[in-house]
Amino acid sequence: MSAIIMFGSFGLLLLVSVPIGIALALSSIATLLFAQDMSLSFLAQGLITSVDSFPIMAVPFFILAGEIMGKGGLSKRLIKVAESVVGNVAGGFAMTTIITCLFFAAISGSGPATVAAVGGIMIPAMVQIGYSKQFAAGIVAAAGTLGVILPPSIPMIVYGVASGTSVGDLFIAGVLPSILIAALLMVYVYFYAKKKGYSGTGEAFSLKRVIRAFWDAKWALLVPVIILGGIYGGFFTPTEAAVVAVVYGLIAGVFLYKELRLKDLYEVFRNAALTTATIMLIIGAATAFGKIMIIEQMPSRIANGMLSISDNPVILMSLIVIMLLFIGMVMDTTAAIIIFTPLLIPVGVELGFDPVHYGMIIILTLVIGFITPPIGVNLFVASEISSLPIMKISKAIVPYIAVMVVALILVILIPEITLLLLGGK
Repeated sequence: MSAIIMFGSFGLLLLVSVPIGIALALSSIATLLFAQDMSLSFLAQGLITSVDSFPIMAVPFFILAGEIMGKGGLSKRLIKVAESVVGNVAGGFAMTTIITCLFFAAISGSGPATVAAVGGIMIPAMVQIGYSKQFAAGIVAAAGTLGVILPPSIPMIVYGVASGTSVGDLFIAGVLPSILIAALLMVYVYFYAKKKGYSGTGEAFSLKRVIRAFWDAKWALLVPVIILGGIYGGFFTPTEAAVVAVVYGLIAGVFLYKELRLKDLYEVFRNAALTTATIMLIIGAATAFGKIMIIEQMPSRIANGMLSISDNPVILMSLIVIMLLFIGMVMDTTAAIIIFTPLLIPVGVELGFDPVHYGMIIILTLVIGFITPPIGVNLFVASEISSLPIMKISKAIVPYIAVMVVALILVILIPEITLLLLGGK
């Protein structure tokens, strides 16, 4: 009965468009009032203790780093690098968008931030040279998902905290899947562009131009090297890496590229603070929500129920993926990770999955929710940038969802894609 009240009230609140953090808190209150075996102070404690965590401190700093670097001219130079490499082929501008999102993903750790930083420049540019606005908005929204697959990734940090898995291992495990997704998106874009007649820039490939673009973007390209090199070299933790990224971003934007002015800092900090507040409220409420489920023994019951359906790993994994795809459509990824990780970990252990590989499957499946209506946040950001209705972008995004599902299946079937850089552990 507690489960019915908890999920029923949560679903009802989502249907009437209550913000997800508030919906989680209100449904937790409803469950506590019904159960009467826990005080309402349990929710208040959960809201505070869940965000009072050293690994979680990385979240606001990576958000701030992404804002600083987007405003400081780093994204423009990354675009020039990508354009110099693939701009001359069919669909070259769309491929440039994908590669730039891949580069910017290694800076921001956020899908919506990647869409905003890259889309603000590339959507108008693609439309200007003849791409349809729907296609341009769709490719930016889809490629923006790389922001939460390539490290640093906020969902990976949240999953690592929720499951006890090494955040550093999750970061390195996300490198090859993100490259795989980018490559598959580029293959689709190439054939679509050939069909629609979307040509490249018309300029012949020039190694000199590539070298010049890389040199101009050297300070931006150093960011992932510093972050990942520092983490895996043992110089600092992921949280400390986030702080280093903020400091480096300020230095690069203000002193090296000289495009980040002091008067811009107010907007940068304001945007980062608003995004952080939203995410932290969701983390706090979702953690309390998840702890109530554990106290009510919901995870063990759900795990036992799933295992009773079949002991075939293929069937069980298919059920988990279908369930997470649906959850990703209606729930924020951060909240979904915190709530459903405790439910799914016992099933993964029973099936013998490596914790890092299993975590990447969960994250990749939920990340598809970034581009699926009705909650797909990347769609909303792309809609705002392109001034297109959500429904038009939702139609344009369907092929990209199919591409990401193909990538997900490959990651599930070939664990080496996730584990190779970890030594196949």
